[in-house]
Amino acid sequence: MPRFAANLTMMFTEWPFLDRFAVAADAGFAAVEFLFPYDHPREAIAERLNRHGLTLALFNLPPGDWAAGERGIAALPGREDELRAGVETALRYAQSTGVSRLHLMAGLADATDPVARQTYRDNVAWTAARLADANLDLLLEPINTRGMPGYFLGDFDEAAALIAGLALPNLKLQFDVYHCQIIHGDVTTRLRAMLPLIGHVQIASVPSRHEPGSEELNAGYLFAELDRLGYTGFIGCEYHPRAGTLEGLAWFEPYRASQRDLDRD
Repeated sequence: MPRFAANLTMMFTEWPFLDRFAVAADAGFAAVEFLFPYDHPREAIAERLNRHGLTLALFNLPPGDWAAGERGIAALPGREDELRAGVETALRYAQSTGVSRLHLMAGLADATDPVARQTYRDNVAWTAARLADANLDLLLEPINTRGMPGYFLGDFDEAAALIAGLALPNLKLQFDVYHCQIIHGDVTTRLRAMLPLIGHVQIASVPSRHEPGSEELNAGYLFAELDRLGYTGFIGCEYHPRAGTLEGLAWFEPYRASQRDLDRD
């Protein structure tokens, strides 16, 4: 049975961020994720998690200047000191919140530039080693360049090759079904082939990034396939509700009752 984590950056946006934890728990979720925690005190986030019995599945390392359009800095030469300072900030939030995996965004850079490629590889290796000291996993996520033009890491096979090549035990693939379908298609075959590298899965409909199963992909089939493959991690619900978060949770109802029991396993 799949374990779902509500993405509080995209879901429950009808409420202020710190109020979303309670609403997600009331809706039946036992876990949450979000893009960034840094606008809020880590103690406040930890208190919401504890109060509502929620597990924090994932958040992103600092991405540079998000408001100015940056989408990570790991592939940007000359930003190494900033990246390392951001890792230390994220580690403080991880310690407070109990999260066990963090995602490193690559940034907007030419994927064919050898300097950017070496910079990214070096930063991934350094960050994975630093997170290993704290018993945390580092995740890499390919993102489709239709939605994020110019993003450096836009290919699942390249991400898998980098992870396999570095062979670091805490370096994992963040497999977003939405991005995979747009970039490559053939989602199930890639799930099967890449399962040993996968540390986190995310889901949304394609092409509009709404509730799972509402458009061209059979989400129920994919959830069952993940069970058949033996995947026991979280499935992050990283989607934009079509017409209100609570109104769009019919897809979640068959799984709702099991979530608290699964999270205790």
